Amino acid sequence: MNSRKEQLVAFNRLLDIMDDLREKCPWDKKQTLESLRHLTIEETYELADAILENDLEEIKKELGDVLLHIVFYSKIGSEKNAFDIGDVANSISDKLIHRHPHIYGDVVVKDEAEVKQNWEKLKLKEGKKSVLEGVPKSLPALVKASRIQEKVAGVGFDWEEPHQVWEKVQEELSELNDEIKSGNKERINSEFGDVLFSMINYARFIDVNPENALERTNKKFIKRFQFLETEAKKEGKQLSDMSLTEMDVHWENSKKFFK
Repeated sequence: MNSRKEQLVAFNRLLDIMDDLREKCPWDKKQTLESLRHLTIEETYELADAILENDLEEIKKELGDVLLHIVFYSKIGSEKNAFDIGDVANSISDKLIHRHPHIYGDVVVKDEAEVKQNWEKLKLKEGKKSVLEGVPKSLPALVKASRIQEKVAGVGFDWEEPHQVWEKVQEELSELNDEIKSGNKERINSEFGDVLFSMINYARFIDVNPENALERTNKKFIKRFQFLETEAKKEGKQLSDMSLTEMDVHWENSKKFFK
C-alpha cells in the first residue's frame, strides 16, 4: 500500500494530468458541468455494480473514474473562479467536523442511532426547513423511499419494533387485494405503492438494503434465465418452441448450477 506522502503525490499527478487534458485535448476542452452529469451517473452505477460483485480490482478502477469526475468538475469550477479542488476538500472536511461533535467536540453518544439523530438535528440548525430536503428529487423511487424513511427515523418518526412494521405490510397487502377485487386501476396503483413503501421500511428493520437485495435478485434471475437459453440451444430449440414444463426442468437445473 502507498504511504500518505505517496498518495498525495499520486493525487497531485492526477491534478496535473487534468490540467493538461483541459488545455490540450479537444474532447476534454469542450466539456461542461452539464455535459459531464450523465456520464457521472453512469460511472456511479458502474461502481455500484462492482461493489455488488465484490470485485475489488474493478472497484479500484471505477473509483478512479468517479475521482476523475470530481477533479474534472473542480477544474471547471476553478475556471469559473467559483471553487477549486481545495475548496471542495475543505468544504467536506468542515462539514464532517461540524457534524461529528462526538469526535471533535464534547458531545457524548451511546450508539449509531444517536449519531444519526444528531446528524439530522444539526442539519436543521444549519437552516434546512425539512429533514427531507437532502433527498435528491432525481433518485430512483426505491432508493428515494429508503432514504426518506431513514431521514424521518433520524428525528424519531419511526416504528418501535419490527413486528409492527410487518403488521403494516400485511395491512397494506390486504388493502391492495381489496382494490384488485374492485378493479379500480388508480386505487390499485396507489395501494401497490403503499405495499412497496412498507416493504422497504421493513427491510430497514431487518437490516436489509432493498436496492442491493433487489439488484442481487435481478442478477440471479439473469444468470438462471441465460442458463435456460443456453441449454435450450444445446437441444436445438428456441424457448418460444418449448413448453413451460420443459423450460422448468432447465430452470430447476440452473438453481443447482448457480448455488
